[in-house]
Amino acid sequence: MYDILIVGGGPAGMTAALYGSRANKSVCIIEKGAFGGQITSSPRVENWPGTVQMSGSDFGNQMAEQILAAGVDVEIETVIDIRNEGAYKVVVTEDGGYHKGRAVIVATGVKHRRLCLPGEEQLIGNGVYFCAVCDGAYYKDKSVAIIGGGNSALQEAVLLSEICSKVFVIQNLPEFTGEMKLREAVMGKPNVSVKFGTVVERYITEGNKLCGLQLVESAYGVKSEISCDGVFLAVGLKPENEVFAELAELNDYGYFASGEDCLTRTPGFFVAGDCRSKNVRQLTTAVADGAVAALAACSYIDGF
Repeated sequence: MYDILIVGGGPAGMTAALYGSRANKSVCIIEKGAFGGQITSSPRVENWPGTVQMSGSDFGNQMAEQILAAGVDVEIETVIDIRNEGAYKVVVTEDGGYHKGRAVIVATGVKHRRLCLPGEEQLIGNGVYFCAVCDGAYYKDKSVAIIGGGNSALQEAVLLSEICSKVFVIQNLPEFTGEMKLREAVMGKPNVSVKFGTVVERYITEGNKLCGLQLVESAYGVKSEISCDGVFLAVGLKPENEVFAELAELNDYGYFASGEDCLTRTPGFFVAGDCRSKNVRQLTTAVADGAVAALAACSYIDGF
């Protein structure tokens, strides 16, 4: 039996593993895919304090090396259930196996919703992005398109309008769904062009480079093309927390309804990172959650 089991190998999960191990707790981290989380899709990370520039994949690899050096055990498995047995928890995996731990930290993050168009996977991190704060600076004085019409899309449109020569906002609905102040801010930008009732039909590429979008008006089926150097998808985030709903409360959007303390209604069950309800989702906030959750788990174990 481990002291701490961690579900999810992104920045929050690996930070929790590091802090747990340094507190002399036995730790196992369970990840279903590649370690590092979404940050590995970013070719350049320039907002990590103390580092001028690094790739997201390098950051993920360095974190993985660090936790392995700290003695953290790693399992590549898909978690399908967690059972609360009081003094310990049982983490059940897809292959029929299980792991026992005195405390569990879930740091499964979120998935950005995608357009699911041909070639999109190859363009992620190479023309198609999800975070203007993280990657918008690469397109200084260039043309970009933002897909979406909610608060996140409008905030990114305002941000990108300050650094890009041209910003297209493509919204499938006849109007924005974001706050009125954000709508007014976007519409007041002279270099922002908005296309309502329009969806993206195809990424236009030259070789492996994105150079534009083929659009279609939803009502009339009229097709058109725009030229752009980059695309930012802001069509929503999707947490995958339903399987843990018996142990922790979820809000209306499926996020864990936990505060900055990363606690849940179940003693010994903690949450960290983007899977938790929060206003800011950044690399720095994810690792902060990991540290908080790990220290909370250690306090729980020591006081049990």
